[in-house]
Order: sequence, then structure tokens, then C-alpha cells
Amino acid sequence: MVQYTLAQSPEVVIAVPGKDSPKAREKAMAQLVELMDAGQIEAELEDGFSPQQFIEVKELPMPATNEAEDAITQAVQVLNNLATLKVKMQELRAEAMKVRSQVDILFTDEPVSEEEISSLREGFKVLKNFAQYNLRYQEAKSQAHNAREVLDRALQSSDAPKSEPEPKKLEPSKK
Repeated sequence: MVQYTLAQSPEVVIAVPGKDSPKAREKAMAQLVELMDAGQIEAELEDGFSPQQFIEVKELPMPATNEAEDAITQAVQVLNNLATLKVKMQELRAEAMKVRSQVDILFTDEPVSEEEISSLREGFKVLKNFAQYNLRYQEAKSQAHNAREVLDRALQSSDAPKSEPEPKKLEPSKK
């Protein structure tokens, strides 16, 4: 998509599909005439106007983010991941501990009903999910320490007064 404007009316922007070419400029000219005929544009083109007089509007490239900004974004993502994992792990913990206490019935000589075994099998899924989230959480937690340091450094203001220890007050000694 290419965009054109007029030197006489820079607020007018005409977009045409494709790249800047004589054909694209002709299409822009046709649009300009339509807009003027419809009264939507009141451009003063006293000396006439040709497609070659269109000014191409170039999009300014977005400024590249620097490494510090990328590090901050990544740190926030790491902390967000940690928060998500922590919530999920906490949701599963109580249920997983309940299932874990039932696992011990497999190691006794007591008879076990088909219903208890079926319940355990369902519970194994919860145990597996909890264990997996817990491992991911522990891994994310170790990564999050670095992320927290990155954010702490970024949040330190250069204007903030440095905290210096207060000088000790000397009291006169009593003799």
C-alpha cells in the first residue's frame, strides 16, 4: 500500500494498493478527482495538478527497542509465567495431597474395592498434573530471581536520593 498527499493540502492522504509507480499515481489521481467532485476535498489546485506532483507519504519505521527494554519485557513475561504456574500449582495441591494419602492403600494387605482403584486412577492424573506444574514452578522461580533483579534495576530512579547511613550521634560521656 502506498500513500500520497498534496503539497497544498498535506492533511489529505490517498492510499492506493501496490508500490509507488506511474500506475499507482494514476489511480491516486482518479481518487483525488472523485473526492473533489464529491466535495469531500477542497484542494486549491489553481495551476492544475499532475500525478507526478503527488508526494509519497513514507511510514516512519518504529524505533528499535534497545536491549534494556527487551530485558524488561522478558522479565515481566517470566514473572507473569511464574504467577500463572503458582496459581495453577496451588489449585491442584490440595486435591493432589488427598490423592497422595490414598496411594498408601496400595501398599497394605487390606482388600481394595474396584471403586477405590478407579478413584485412585483418576487421582493419578491430578498427581501427575500437580507434580508437573510444581516442577515448572520451581524452574520458573529460579528464572524469576534474575527477572526480579532486572526489574529492580529498571525501577531504580536516578533522581531518587541514595540512602546513606545516618551519622552516629555521639553523646558526651559521663564521668
